Order: sequence, then C-alpha cells, then structure tokens
Amino acid sequence: MPREEPLLTPRPSSEQSSIRNAEEEDALLTGERTRRPEPRRGWGFWREIGLFAWALIATIAVIVIAVVYQHESSWAQSHSKESWGPGGKPTGKRNLIFMVSDGMGPTSLSMTRSFRQLTEGLPADDTLVLDKHILGTSRTRSSSSLVTDSAAGATAFSCGFKSYNGAISVLPDHSPCGTVLEAASLAGYKTGLVVTTRITDATPACFVSHVNYRQYEDQIAEQEIGEHPLGRVVDLIMGGGRCHFLPNTTEGSCRADDRDLVAIAKDKGFSYLKDRKGFDALNGGTEAKLPLLGLFAEGDIPFELDRRAQNDVYPSLEEMARSALRILSEATEDSEQGFFLMIEGSRIDHAGHGNDPAAQVHEVLAYDRAIAAVLEFLEQDSTPGVMVSTSDHETGGLAAARQLHTSYPDYLWLPSVLANASHSAEFATKELRNYLKEHPDTDKSAQEAYTRELLKKALGVQDASQAEVDALLDTNNPIPSSYVFADIISRRAQIGWSTHGHSAVDVNIYASSSKAAWPLQGNHENTEVGNFLADYLDLDIGAITKRLQDSEFWSAGAEAGAESQSQTEGQSFTWLGDPLGDDVRTEGIDTYHGDFKKRSFLGDECGCGAVH
Repeated sequence: MPREEPLLTPRPSSEQSSIRNAEEEDALLTGERTRRPEPRRGWGFWREIGLFAWALIATIAVIVIAVVYQHESSWAQSHSKESWGPGGKPTGKRNLIFMVSDGMGPTSLSMTRSFRQLTEGLPADDTLVLDKHILGTSRTRSSSSLVTDSAAGATAFSCGFKSYNGAISVLPDHSPCGTVLEAASLAGYKTGLVVTTRITDATPACFVSHVNYRQYEDQIAEQEIGEHPLGRVVDLIMGGGRCHFLPNTTEGSCRADDRDLVAIAKDKGFSYLKDRKGFDALNGGTEAKLPLLGLFAEGDIPFELDRRAQNDVYPSLEEMARSALRILSEATEDSEQGFFLMIEGSRIDHAGHGNDPAAQVHEVLAYDRAIAAVLEFLEQDSTPGVMVSTSDHETGGLAAARQLHTSYPDYLWLPSVLANASHSAEFATKELRNYLKEHPDTDKSAQEAYTRELLKKALGVQDASQAEVDALLDTNNPIPSSYVFADIISRRAQIGWSTHGHSAVDVNIYASSSKAAWPLQGNHENTEVGNFLADYLDLDIGAITKRLQDSEFWSAGAEAGAESQSQTEGQSFTWLGDPLGDDVRTEGIDTYHGDFKKRSFLGDECGCGAVH
C-alpha cells in the first residue's frame, strides 16, 4: 500500500518543480535522459570562491604570526631579566666566586655524607653544606671524547667552548680562546686562583694561560706571572707547584730550563710567599699586597687526611679561601668593579684516580668547609655576589657498594672502615718506599712485620692477608703499591671503583642563591656554566679571543723569549707550545677498535682495580 505523505510535507519551489517535472515527462516520452544545462556561474559563485580563498589566506597568516610571536616571546624571555628569576639579572658592582670540585661525582657526596654522620654521631637526615645548595647538573663531554679530562672540562668553564682532552684554553684548531678571568681582569675586576694542587695544573691553568697541551707546565707558569699577550691578568695565586717556578739549578725544581720565575715575578711586582710562615703573615688577608704569588708546596699540597697532621707546614683550602676573599674584598672596596675568584678542591680528583675512599671523604669534607666559608663571606659582605660550584668530571667510577665474591652480595658499605684510617694510600706508599730504600738488606720477615704495622698505623687495617702483604712487597708487581693500599681499604669498606681514570657521569651544579644563578637550574652542557660566568659579570669574552688570535707573538723581554721566537717565526700561535701530532684527536668521538681483546683480563681478577 503506497505510503501517504503528510499534508504538511514541504515541497520544492514551484519554479524549480515545474522545470524538473517537464524534464521527467520528456524522458518518459522519448526514452532518453534529458541533460540539464549547467547553471550559469554568476557573481554568487565567484563570491563564494573569493570568501574561501580569503579565509584560507587569513588562517595561514594567523598561524605564521602566532609562530613568529611565540618564537620572539621565547627569545625575549630567555634574554630578559626574567630568565634570572625573581629580581632579574644583578646589576652594578658584584663579585663572582667559581668553585671546582675536581673529580667529585654524585656518589662522592653520598659516601662523604654517610661517613660524616657516622664519625660525628649525626642523624640520618643531617646533610653536607653542599646538599643544601644543589641547583642542577652538568654534562661533561669534550670535543674529542664522551669522557673528558680536566683540561677540556676547565676550558668549557673558562672559555665557554668545547675542546679536546688536554687543551688549555685553546680550541680544536689550536687557536686561543679568551677566558672569563682574562676578560674580568681587563674589565677592571680583581682576580684570583686558589687550589690545592700545582697552580700550573689543568684547571687553574685554563683561566690564565693558553697552551696546546696541559703538560707544558713550565710555559703555563710563565704566563701566570704575566708573560702573556694580555700582560698579567691574575692578581692573587695560592696553591702548590713551586717546582715549576724555580730554575733547574735549584734543589726542588722541576723546570726543564734555568729560568727563575720567582725572581721574575718579584721584578713584576709580585709579593712572594713560599711557606706556612709567609701565609700566616697575611694575618687572614689584612696584611696582603697585590699581586701575590703564594706557592706553599713543591708539588701538590698533601691530601687533607695527611695535611691535618702537618697543619704547621701547609694551609688548608678553607684557610686559603678565607684569606683570598678578604684580600680581594679589601682590594676592591673603593673600586667600581668587584672580583672574580676561582677556588678548586683539586685533590678530590687525585683520591679518585688512586681509588682511595678514605682520602676522598676528607677531601670532600675540606671542600665542603671551603663552601661554608664562601657562603659566610657572601652573607656578610656588602657587595652583592654569587658562588657557583661544579665539577669538571667524576673520577674513579665510584660506587657506594661492592661485590666481593661470586655469591649474591650483602647490601652493605661500611664507613667505619674509612674512619679507622689516619692517612692516605699515597702516604702509606711513601712510607713503605722510604723504609725499603733505607733497609735494602732487611730480611723478608722484617719487611712483612713493618708492612703489617704500617697498614695498622696508616689505614687502620688489622687483618691483612698474606697475599696482600706479598703484593705490597713484590718489586715486580705491575700494580703500583698505592693501588694495592687503596684496594685493601676499599674492599673492607665495600666501596667499588670502575676505573683509575674519569667517567662520563653528569655532575652536580651548586649555587649560593638560586635567584642569582637562576639560568643554571636543570641539566646543562658544561659550556653553559662558562657562559653564565661571563654573562653574570657582563663580560665580552669574544673580544678577548679576538685580541689573543690577533697577537702574533708575545714580547716577554726574557732571554729565552727571543730565542724561542726566532726558532718558530712564521708559525701561528707558537707561544701555545708545540702543536700536537696529527694522530691526536681534537674533534669527533672515537669508536671501538677491539680494545677489549687487546687488554683482556679474563681469568686475571686481582680485585685491585688496576688497569690491565
């Protein structure tokens, strides 16, 4: 039955309906389908096309404007005062203290914190001063390796550029790059370096000198006292490394030539200190005269674990830091500019290289005390300032855990073992060497008795095995006795090490104020730390780099200078030292070359952590 449509069903308009009905009738009569002519495209059609095109163009324009606006807003925000956090970037006179905990990784803090809690009877929630000021982390790779050395690491801090392992403030093409300390000095800031290693070692060297390879320490020393294309740029130097400043005709010298840099420094106006007596004469910094050269050890200042028993011979890192801060503060009291001071806890790194956990916890504690001294200074000083601290890398691949046997390990590490040590493995090694040298004809039983007593006295180890004693006395043992001493205490404390070298782990960034060091929050390349230092002091390091690269040769006025210049005339940047050979990688990460097969230690597990 056909469906009946409602009476009120809408119908097409009469005009359109009549046309359609006529077409349908023609089709029924002729049997052919009638094609309707295409409607004429008048103004309405083109109007719709125009509106669509306009809408499309407008949409695209809005998207482009939004993207550009967002990009410009992000750039403006990153370059505005807001990127420095509340209050914006500091202005006016200010001080910057940059501290480097050479070789200290995150596990160093964990180990030291637990050690301190045990030895001082502190609760589990007690922390180090450093723990209260952590701000971010730093990635440490160099231009030539995922595992940096101190030279490339410090070049990133001083210049804000990546370079190859071994480079002292030079770029991969062996051209010099300006440093934050040089720029600060030329901008009117007073500058200083305080370290516990040789002042010619990689980290301090990168702030005041430029050489192609870190082992050119004689040349580094020359530049530090002002034989430099920019002239003298450092006002205060405290640390070790006296041997590189003395002529090779003098006892205690390690120079390759007979130049007396101490005498030259004095002629340039430096006041010179060589011992604890001279340091104490500074009276905490109130009796100092700049420029000042303080070389308190022939080589490195002893580990803090050993130095504390020789306090009348060597000043501590904290003491040097306090005096340096006082000296530079008073020197800039009436100046429009403040000061830049680099302080390094240098020998944390050496304890890591030696895999000596007892030495390392005391080095970290000494660094923590220096941090506290700097924070105290910043609180009391009338000039605004900031302290930023980080590490150039981690050393040793330290783990606060160790599996001693093939069976499933206990979850332990024992700081009490480290608390029993009164000296470092380095100290014990020197003592044993001196004994064997002075008693060459002593029978083996007497040597063994001395060695066991030394282990008790220096490391607090009462239960040395015969194999351990034999390893220390074996003159043909390829493993250095210092490594054996360190492993003896590491195994008992159940502290693990993966290398005697560096690792690629990210390291922490600390600051006295998150407000003042706002841009360093989060994870950063180490070059960003260097960029922050220059930016905080409003320094143009690029201009310093240009001046250095435009310099042909320096004119130090020393006898050796003219001879050196004549021998190398025509070569670029010869004052940087002999360029490295073509086989030295300056850029690009190396690949696997079958090293495991070449240096296999399968079946040769000695437990000493030595390189095989």
